Amino acid sequence: MKVPGVTNSRALAITLAFAIAMDALIAVGYSWCVPLVVASSQEKSALFAEIARDYNASSPRVGLRCVHVSVNLVRSGDAEDALARDWDRASDGPRPVVWSPAAKSWLLLLQQHRAERHLSSLISTTPTSLANSPLVVAMPRPMAEALGWPDQNVGFSDLISLAGDAEAWSRRGHAEWGPFRLGKTNPMSSTSGLHALMGTYFAAVNAPPVEADLSNPKVTAFVQDVEYAVVHYGDSVATFLVNLLEADRRGVGLTYVSAIAMEEKQVIDYNNGNPRSLLDNPNPLPPRTQLLAFYPEEGTFIADHPYAILDAPWVDTLQREAAQAFLGHLLSPPVQLRFANAGFRSYDGTPGALINRDNGVLPDQPRLTQPPPSGRLIEGMQRSWNALRKRADVLLVIDVSAAMGGQLPGRATKLDLAKQAAAAALEYLSGEDQVAIWIYPSRVASGRSYEEIAPLGPLASRRETLGSLIEGLSTSSGDPPLYMTTRAAVASVAGTFDRKRINAVVLLASGQNNDRDANLQGLLRELQNQEVPVRVFGVAYGTQEEAVAMQLIAEASHGATYEASDATTIRRVISGLLSNF
Repeated sequence: MKVPGVTNSRALAITLAFAIAMDALIAVGYSWCVPLVVASSQEKSALFAEIARDYNASSPRVGLRCVHVSVNLVRSGDAEDALARDWDRASDGPRPVVWSPAAKSWLLLLQQHRAERHLSSLISTTPTSLANSPLVVAMPRPMAEALGWPDQNVGFSDLISLAGDAEAWSRRGHAEWGPFRLGKTNPMSSTSGLHALMGTYFAAVNAPPVEADLSNPKVTAFVQDVEYAVVHYGDSVATFLVNLLEADRRGVGLTYVSAIAMEEKQVIDYNNGNPRSLLDNPNPLPPRTQLLAFYPEEGTFIADHPYAILDAPWVDTLQREAAQAFLGHLLSPPVQLRFANAGFRSYDGTPGALINRDNGVLPDQPRLTQPPPSGRLIEGMQRSWNALRKRADVLLVIDVSAAMGGQLPGRATKLDLAKQAAAAALEYLSGEDQVAIWIYPSRVASGRSYEEIAPLGPLASRRETLGSLIEGLSTSSGDPPLYMTTRAAVASVAGTFDRKRINAVVLLASGQNNDRDANLQGLLRELQNQEVPVRVFGVAYGTQEEAVAMQLIAEASHGATYEASDATTIRRVISGLLSNF
């Protein structure tokens, strides 16, 4: 027999106890919260992370569970590649619930790649755009004005004409600017590079291309002419902009690059002294020479920054609900204003206050936009780019000193990871690329700091042989002569310099320099004042302090450095490095 009122009292007591326990769990940390991991493209990742922090502070919940949003920067191409493989947590990092690449183009590519692998689609609903930013061709102000900015426009056909005319700037009274040089990111990993490639095909056909156009000799010749104007490729626009800002501060920006394909938002960031699109930029010193944006007259593509809630086996119902609630927050007027204040247009394309001539961009442009083609056609364009891209002469320089014997997290030694990167380079590069391999310190008494184990030559007939040489490398007991070897490597590449190719040194090293040549400043001055532009790209396997010298070397030569002190990030490090070729 039930006593009246006892059941309700017990229920109330249980409810109160549960609420207290819940609050205690939440107070301990986020372990009990619904984890909402967002993989974001670079251009908005800093803003996205700040918005997520503010959202977390508002104590969002799904039902009785708290929600914790974390934002990870993952390049759009790297994220697409990882998702096409079902995202390996060990090598790709935390699995996302939401993917926000820079553009819908990557979603179409992902669907194509998963269909080819007979995998289910991860995109089951139409993703929502968070913000817009059109592709532009940005040029230093004097060059842009020489071509008629803002009244005249420039298209991909104009870029070919400028690049193919050795007197392009001389005819306009500026021989001191040298030849026309184009900066373009790698279309396999970067949205601006992918959209520039798509735009080149649209311009070549003068209409939306079809699959047959990819093998049309006239079309491929047009695309190859654009590619041959490239100084070098890059994993991100930030690589070019950091180098340009450094050159601008030395008064030589106009001889580094003539034009760079990028998002409109990045023009605004650069002109405000923020080439990496950071929120808390430590050195907001604007450049001496602004960039001005041209909107390709053949039509441009829009980076629409879609928010895709993944239909993946690792995403549960609560995470989907949390993702939907966070999307509502992102589309709210106060948050949309934050996107506008960061240089984006709204999700429907409306320009905000920062889209103005003072910032180098035009609110009444673009007048013509193009929808992305199918995923199958985008994949075909990428595949054809591998055959048409500018070829490279690459000197691989590998540190085999005792400094490379130390183990990193994951039990691999630094040299193991360097060998992995070198082997990946041999696999990635075309047979028409040329490769040489040096190691240092020298194992033989030659009077040189390095030892050449393979001379410069085409990769096609030597890929397996060079791979075996790399696989057989082991550490020596000698100290690393980094500066002396870098100086010799750059001089060697300069001696065989070919303007029709990318000429570069790839340095896989600890970053340590234990040698009688300790003159880093002298080396940096030499790299800044090269007669021919040999760029140094490095992967640093030492500590952050040891990597500083390699970063300075790369910046002085207008290259880039990637830190690989953690074995779990090596896949992305190698991808970033190889995106320069």
